[in-house]
Amino acid sequence: MAQPFPSVPDGAFRPKAVVGEVVPFRVTAFREGHDLIGVHVRLTSPSGDESLHRLHPLHDGFDHWEVSVVPLEQGVWTFRFEAFADEFATWEHAADLKIEAGVDAPLMREMGARLFERAAAEKGTPGPDRKRLEGAAAALRDPQIADEAALTIVRDPELARFFQTRPLRSLASVGPDQQLLVERERAGVGAWYEFFPRSEGAKLQKDGSIKSGTLRTATKRLPAVAAMGFDVLYLPPIHPIGATNRKGRNNTLDPGPSDPGSPWAIGGAAGGHDAVHPDLGTLADFRAFVRAAAAEGLEVALDFALQAAPDHPWVTEHPEWFTTLPDGSIAFAENPPKKYQDIYPINFDNDPEGIYAEALRVIRHWIAQGVKIFRVDNPHTKPLEFWEWLISTVNAQEPDVIFLAEAFTRPAVMRGLAAAGFQQSYSYFTWRNTKEELEEFLTSVSSETADFMRPNLFVNTPDILTEYLQYGGRPGYKIRAAIAATGAPTYGVYAGYELFENVARPGSEENLDNEKYELKLRDWTASEAAGDSLAPYLTRLNEIRRAHPALRQLRNFHVQWSDDDAILVFAKRIDAELSPTGVADTIIVVANVDPHSVRQSMVHLDTRLWNVPLGEAYQVEDLITGEQWTWADHNFVRLDAFHEPVHILHVKETP
Repeated sequence: MAQPFPSVPDGAFRPKAVVGEVVPFRVTAFREGHDLIGVHVRLTSPSGDESLHRLHPLHDGFDHWEVSVVPLEQGVWTFRFEAFADEFATWEHAADLKIEAGVDAPLMREMGARLFERAAAEKGTPGPDRKRLEGAAAALRDPQIADEAALTIVRDPELARFFQTRPLRSLASVGPDQQLLVERERAGVGAWYEFFPRSEGAKLQKDGSIKSGTLRTATKRLPAVAAMGFDVLYLPPIHPIGATNRKGRNNTLDPGPSDPGSPWAIGGAAGGHDAVHPDLGTLADFRAFVRAAAAEGLEVALDFALQAAPDHPWVTEHPEWFTTLPDGSIAFAENPPKKYQDIYPINFDNDPEGIYAEALRVIRHWIAQGVKIFRVDNPHTKPLEFWEWLISTVNAQEPDVIFLAEAFTRPAVMRGLAAAGFQQSYSYFTWRNTKEELEEFLTSVSSETADFMRPNLFVNTPDILTEYLQYGGRPGYKIRAAIAATGAPTYGVYAGYELFENVARPGSEENLDNEKYELKLRDWTASEAAGDSLAPYLTRLNEIRRAHPALRQLRNFHVQWSDDDAILVFAKRIDAELSPTGVADTIIVVANVDPHSVRQSMVHLDTRLWNVPLGEAYQVEDLITGEQWTWADHNFVRLDAFHEPVHILHVKETP
C-alpha cells in the first residue's frame, strides 16, 4: 500500500476536516498476479469507538481505492488502511467466467461451497446469513445442479453484499496508524460579515465632524446582519489607536484633529492589545456585545494584529521587541513601496520567549471575554514555528478556537501556514475572475489542498477593491457574491458591499475614502427601502447555503462545460447516505462572469454525477428566481448580466 489520503504533502502535519464533512479516504493498493484484493480503512474516534469501512476500486488504471466517511465527533481520529486477499471476490470472478464457458465448473462449485462453509462457521455470522451460506454451499455440491443455477448463486447480490461487509481475508497488509484532526463545523463552514463598530451608530456633528459609534450603538446593527443569514461577525481591531504618525483620510500623513486613525495602528495612552478603545466603550461593553451577537446566532471574530503603534506600551516596556536602525530609530512596517509610519512590526529575533508569552496572554485574554474566532493580520510576516506553537497551545485547552490567516502571499507560504494549524485562510479568489481562472482556482482548493487548507472566499476587504468590482457595476457584485457563496463552504463580505461601494482611490485597488482611516456614515435602511441594496440577494444566497448541504462541503466541486468562454459551470453533490438530511442534494451553478453582457450558450453536464443516465431528462429549479425547467445533459442557457447573471439550480431527485 502507498500514497494515503487524507494527508499533508510533506507529512510533517496532520490533515484536517470538520464535523460533518465528507472526507474521502484514498490509498494505492495492489498485489502480484490476478487474484483480487480488498481494502479497508479502520477508524478510531476520539472517544475510542472503532469502525471499519470498505474501500471501492476507482478503476482508473492506477490501483486507487476510495471510500467517503463523515466524522461526527470533534477531536483527533486515528486511521489505518488494511489490504487483504479477497478470496470471495477472486472466486466469484473466476467462477463467473469459467462456469459460463463450461470450464472447470465442478471445481469452481466446490471451491465456492468451501468458502461459504468457512464464512458460515466464522464467529459472529448472523443466523439468517449462516442459513443462506449453508444453503448455497449445499446447492453448489448438488451433482444435479445446472450451470445456469450455479451462476445464479455466483451472481447472488445478497451473498455479494454479505462478503463486502464480512470478507474472508488472508495475506493481510496493514499500513501505519495516521491521524486526522476533526474540528468544529464553524472551522470550515460559515458566512462572514465584517464591519467597523466605530462606524455603526456614528453621527454627523453640527461642525461637520463625525462622532464615533460605540459597541453599544454597533449592537443595534446585529439583528440586520443576522437577518441576512451571516454566521460570523468579524471586527477589525477594537484597541486604542496611536497618536504618533497617525494616518489621515485616504492614508495621508497629515491627519485632521478629528481623524480617528487606522485600527491596525494598535496602542496608545489608553493601553494596548488587551484594551478597548475608549471611544468604543469598555471591556464590559465588549462582553455585552458578544452576548448580544450570540443571542442573534452570530459568533464574533476579533482581529489579532501582532504589531504596535509608536505609542504602544510595548515600545517603552519592551524595546527589544522591535528593530532599531543604525540611526537609532525604530523601523516602520513596510511593503515596498508602501510604508506604514504608524506601525512598528515585531522582531522575533531578540526575545522570542517574551513575545510568545505575551501573544498567548493576549489571545487568552480575549478568549476570556467570549471570543472563539481570530482573524490574524499578516501572519506570513511572522515565523511559521510561532504560529504552529501558538495555535497548538491554544487549541490544546480551547479546541473550539479558530484562527483565520489573512496572508495574501506566495502559495508555499500560504499552504505552510494552513498546514501548521490555521483553520482557515484567505485565498487568491479575490483576483480570480475569468472562467478559466475560476475553474482552476476552485478545482485546486477543493482537491489539491483540501486536506489541510480551508479557503475563506472573501469578496472584498477594506484593503481590496478589485478592478472587477470597480468596473463591473452591480452585476459584478452579484456575480462575485454568488460564486463565493456556492464555490466553497466559507465566504465573507465586508460592509458596504451590499451598497455597491466601488469608487477606488486613483491608481489603487482600495476604496476611495477608505474606512480604515475614517468613520463611515451609511443609511442601510434607506438603501434597502429604495431597492438600492444587495442585502436581499445576500440573504437569499445564505438561505440557499443553509438549506442545501451540498454547498456546505468543500471537496465535492466538479467543473462542467459550456461553449462560451464567459459562462462558468460547476456542480456540487452530496449522496443521501452522507447527507445530514438523509436526502441526496445536487446543486448546479451556471454563472455569466462577464458583468457587461448578455451571454447565451449550450452547457454540457455529466449527469451521471447525480445518478441520471446521459440523455435522460430531470427537473431543475432556479433557487434565485423560482423558475423550473426540464434539463438533460445538454442545455441552452441565456444569462443577462443586468438581470440575473447566475443560475443556482437544484436538481430534483427522483424517488
